[in-house]
Amino acid sequence: LAEWTGNFLFKFLVIGNAGTGKSCLLHQFIEKRCKAERFKDESNHTIGVEFGSKIISVVNKMVKLQIWDTAGQERFRSVTRSYYRGAAGALLVYDITSRETYNALTTWLSDARMLASQNIVIILCGNKKDLDADREVTFLEASRFAQENELMFLETSALTGENVEEAFVQCARKILNKIESGELDPERMGSGIQYGDAALRQLRSPRRAQPQGTQECGC
Repeated sequence: LAEWTGNFLFKFLVIGNAGTGKSCLLHQFIEKRCKAERFKDESNHTIGVEFGSKIISVVNKMVKLQIWDTAGQERFRSVTRSYYRGAAGALLVYDITSRETYNALTTWLSDARMLASQNIVIILCGNKKDLDADREVTFLEASRFAQENELMFLETSALTGENVEEAFVQCARKILNKIESGELDPERMGSGIQYGDAALRQLRSPRRAQPQGTQECGC
């Protein structure tokens, strides 16, 4: 972190069933593209976890996202759960063309809130928006699920890039809002948030003395 001169560093997760396009979302966000072979080969699933990072500007602050893309297959669940600890934000991903992936959301959500933090900021992402003709989950249904569970919600396309960056930015923006309101404390252990050098300098700088006219009367 000593080399990071921005304001904050956030730990993010990308969670959801296998085959929902989680790794493609990560690659699209970081590289502005997704490896074509992932779309051709449905069996090309993440084993364990993948990692990526990107610096974004949010509300005039430089934020570095450290993103852990977790395997969605059940046999890797015990491995990936260990990465949940200390996550500040998460993309909870399902495939709009697969009812099965949507039905699994409750399990993924409870895992995130139990293993990461009750205060984790989560955005629900209905991926593969480009396959609307094959849709099995309506926008309205998913929107209601998000509202009932206090989640943000977007439909995304890892193939075209639609709403991919917006999903990460919205999640980061909400975390910043919670920091500024005092709802999230970056200094609390396991918050998933670290100060960058710029933020530390602001914290350590002496506060300006109050003008004499604003001091309370001692009489």
